[in-house]
Amino acid sequence: MATQSSHSQQLMRSERRMFSASDDSAMMKQIQSTHSPDGRFLDVKPILQVIDNVLRHLTPTIDHHALNGGQGHMDAIDDSSATMDSNGMLEALAFLVHKISCEISCKCSGGGDAHATTMVLLNTLSSYSWDAKVVLTLAAFAVTFGECWLVLQLCTTNSLAKSVALLKQLPDILEYSHTLKPHFDALHKLIKAMMEVTKCIVEFTELPSQYISSDVAPMSIAVAHIPTAAYWTIRSVVACAAQITSLVGMRYEFVTSTSEAWELSSLAHKVSSIHEHLQKILHLCHQHIDEKKQTEAYEGLKHSFGTPQLDNSKILLKIFSLSKEDPHSLLGPDKTKVHIEVLRRKHVLLLISDLDITHEEIQVLESLYKYDRVTSEVNYEIVWLPIVDRSAWNDSYQQKFLSLQSMMPWYTVNHPSIIEQAVVKYTREVWNFVKKPIVVTLDPLGKMTCPNALNMLWIWGNTAFPFTTDREASLWKTEAWTVELLVDGLEPNLSNWVRQEKVICLYGGEEMEWIESFTSAIKNVAQFLGIGLEMVYVGKNNAKERVKKITGLINERQLSHAWQDANVWFFWKRLESMLFSKTQHGKTNEIDVIKQEVMTLLGYDGSEQGWAVFFSGTNMVRAKGDKVLNAIQSFEQWEDMARVSGFISAIRGHLEGIADEHHCTRLILPGITGGIAETVVCAECGRTMEMYFMYRCCDE
Repeated sequence: MATQSSHSQQLMRSERRMFSASDDSAMMKQIQSTHSPDGRFLDVKPILQVIDNVLRHLTPTIDHHALNGGQGHMDAIDDSSATMDSNGMLEALAFLVHKISCEISCKCSGGGDAHATTMVLLNTLSSYSWDAKVVLTLAAFAVTFGECWLVLQLCTTNSLAKSVALLKQLPDILEYSHTLKPHFDALHKLIKAMMEVTKCIVEFTELPSQYISSDVAPMSIAVAHIPTAAYWTIRSVVACAAQITSLVGMRYEFVTSTSEAWELSSLAHKVSSIHEHLQKILHLCHQHIDEKKQTEAYEGLKHSFGTPQLDNSKILLKIFSLSKEDPHSLLGPDKTKVHIEVLRRKHVLLLISDLDITHEEIQVLESLYKYDRVTSEVNYEIVWLPIVDRSAWNDSYQQKFLSLQSMMPWYTVNHPSIIEQAVVKYTREVWNFVKKPIVVTLDPLGKMTCPNALNMLWIWGNTAFPFTTDREASLWKTEAWTVELLVDGLEPNLSNWVRQEKVICLYGGEEMEWIESFTSAIKNVAQFLGIGLEMVYVGKNNAKERVKKITGLINERQLSHAWQDANVWFFWKRLESMLFSKTQHGKTNEIDVIKQEVMTLLGYDGSEQGWAVFFSGTNMVRAKGDKVLNAIQSFEQWEDMARVSGFISAIRGHLEGIADEHHCTRLILPGITGGIAETVVCAECGRTMEMYFMYRCCDE
């Protein structure tokens, strides 16, 4: 709003300069003194449409005659709708229009002063609104000179028209049509400018008063300058009439004179400038109205979500900006238009994202929606709600949207443009959508049950149905920090390894030398102790290409198991989701073991070293690269303990006895709103970590 107010002030200053340049205050007072409206309403739109049809064919007719050797021609115009709407109205106004026409013809024929004639017309029309004054004056002009041009068109084919044209000396116009071209061009420009200003004035009167007040900017600026615009439009009518009157029975001196054409061109320039400034004000008015409408829609959406509903239909209609009369702007899974009724009384998951949602995210959701949903017999629907910047929309974004839409086997909007700004504002201010995709869940009655169920979907899949905040909390109560929670279904052999009581090692990083040393050393220890060991390389977050290269080397040299790209991505996505989910439920990492361990692994990933975590049953130990490698290479120091208490307990005891001279722990998380607590403690030493802002661009 502050920006619009600034625009309004700047416009007001430029308007004041523009209008006051030649319109002194005395003349403006004189114009205002003629205005005494009696409150009557006149719908001028149908009349203006008829006028437009007449005036559009005035000057082109002359050029057409010249080019066709004087052969008459009548352009086909469909005036049926305008005629029906304006018939009765014009019948009532016929006398007034005739009176104005006579006034114009009389003054122009006698060579009267243009300003004086304009003031006479304003006084005649004193009881009408400013838009009606201008339209009625234009109607009188169109009647008189439309008749003249009609006779000119028919004079070569109709004997009556020929006789009338002869009496009016209209054939001379045809004779001098090439010489008169500058006059006709100037006339055409001025008529065009007059019509543009008139339409603009009329448009101001049609602005909805419930959204914009005449005493508040920018509308107040328009109200102040519409009288001036009306004056110069009516004065332009007088000038055009005088020009056309001069063409009838003209003398050679007039034909060769260019002063009249110059005067019309100057007037056209002024009226065009007035139109340009009025358009700027009108644009600000439309902005103001749109903001008011969006605020109203936003408050309406808030009210609907806060009010118990009979079903979810009303909420969905508002979210997708649909009307009950045309509720078909959604596309179904087969990409055909569907009725909003298909979602009625269903659990609906709103997938909210921009156009940067990843293929991996879509693929995991597709698996949950198309396959797991059927086998687990849960009933919900997903609808994609793309949030885009309309001002930057282009063909490239359109193609990207269509590409993403084609990948999604669920419901989508027909086009992002149907999503109103009020809904965009609601997603950002209430549901905290910024950049990363979120999934908002609505129950069959349209009640929002979770502001972001995406974390639940990543962690537990369809087991979390119906994806409510309460369901999320109950699921966490049953969880412990185990290898099953950490790996979930990413490793198909996991259940066998656990059953066989093997030591399971997950490790990461991107330093190949460390990976080779670590895997070789731990294999030797396992062989020496005679224990089963399985190792899985889980890569590094947001380093797809580098991890792919390392995975290839690990597989080639048979160092350990290594996951494919999709599993590596999902492993780290689930870890982030666990942290966000825990934080949203108000858990602090000091007392929440799962959250503390998740943050530790994310911190390891933020460092430049490798890392490893070992699981055996309910026992677990983890450490960063050099520390864990040195411990394994110092196996002889804790070998006896390992044979007594087991591998996990022994290496944990050894690691706890190693004092770090220096450590630098970094926890790098994607930007979200309201997701991370301000206080985070270091997993290595327990001290409060400092918070920094990091901006990152990584095309991997």
